[in-house]
Amino acid sequence: MSQSPAVALTRELIRCPSVTPADAGALDVVEKALKAVGFETHRVVFSDAGTPDVDNLFAKIGSGAPHLAFAGHTDVVPPGDPARWRFDPFAAEIADGRVYGRGASDMKGAVAAFAAAALGYVERHGAPKGTLSFLITGDEEGVSINGTVKLLEWARARGERFDHCIVGEPTNVSTLGDMIKIGRRGSLNGRIRVIGKQGHVAYPHRAENPAPIIAHIVAALSGHELDKGTTHFERSNLEFSTIDIGNKAVNVIPGEARAEFNVRFNDVWTHDSLKDRIRQVIRQAAPNANVEVEFPPSNAVSFITKPGAFTELVIEAVRRVTGHTPELSTTGGTSDARFIVNYCPVLEFGLTNETIHAFDENARVADIDGLCAVYARVIERYFAG
Repeated sequence: MSQSPAVALTRELIRCPSVTPADAGALDVVEKALKAVGFETHRVVFSDAGTPDVDNLFAKIGSGAPHLAFAGHTDVVPPGDPARWRFDPFAAEIADGRVYGRGASDMKGAVAAFAAAALGYVERHGAPKGTLSFLITGDEEGVSINGTVKLLEWARARGERFDHCIVGEPTNVSTLGDMIKIGRRGSLNGRIRVIGKQGHVAYPHRAENPAPIIAHIVAALSGHELDKGTTHFERSNLEFSTIDIGNKAVNVIPGEARAEFNVRFNDVWTHDSLKDRIRQVIRQAAPNANVEVEFPPSNAVSFITKPGAFTELVIEAVRRVTGHTPELSTTGGTSDARFIVNYCPVLEFGLTNETIHAFDENARVADIDGLCAVYARVIERYFAG
């Protein structure tokens, strides 16, 4: 069965079991394809104390401005129990017009589609009048410490200057062309510990029960309106994920209670201002209690690329290829675009996200080819001025 270069490359990438942070040959596949048409490539390994080493790829063709970058990742989440898959999660089988396998949608299909679009452009025109580049990491599904953030710093130190970037995250909800991400909410985790005094339930005056206090704090934070949303963002939301006392004795007043939460926040907030607000709400809810609040480090900040000429160029390409006018959205989780926005305007557009991180993850063959066509039109128009 004949298949397009984008689909063939997608299948080749899926067959690399690159569960984060392992590369398993995935970057070799991308590098080989790009080098074949003249891309200059660099493999850069970054490490950090207590975290795994991560292999990254930077590739470029052409020089100077304008500089269009594509950013993505070849690492994937674990497949889970292979017996629950229709096919081997790393076999890249095609059935019912879909390619099955871990990473098909998130996001090996998009990496393959952009690579195929770039190869086609170079074969037709040669090197662009400007720069076309790839920033590909194996760290996006993990702690995101030794991947894109350091690759960007490395590229800047070499003198690279990016004008615009597309990230191939699976942005579309159900149909190719229905959504472009122009920003993302930030993420902040928090841990609360209420310290009481253990004692016998028959003598409450000799103890200090932290259970009612943690309940007051949970209710106060859950009911607190952080904001009303902004022009491009939904309102920020705080959600508790666990409340723990761990007391197995029914006749003992516990000595402490704990709770953990996550906040997805919009561009009203920074990490510091949000931490201050949370501490304020806790003080008001439990003014005399012994409460400790901890915020683990986070690099998930809120960001926005305000619509402009580049956004319109991508919208036009999506509309021309798919027939759909995409919604501009900031919904969903975090992505490596949060790092890239510090270097240039960045948009996210990829495949649909219906099956990402799930058993039987798959991508429509027609969507992979359609995405390649969108990327190809973006590249053509971008370098046509």
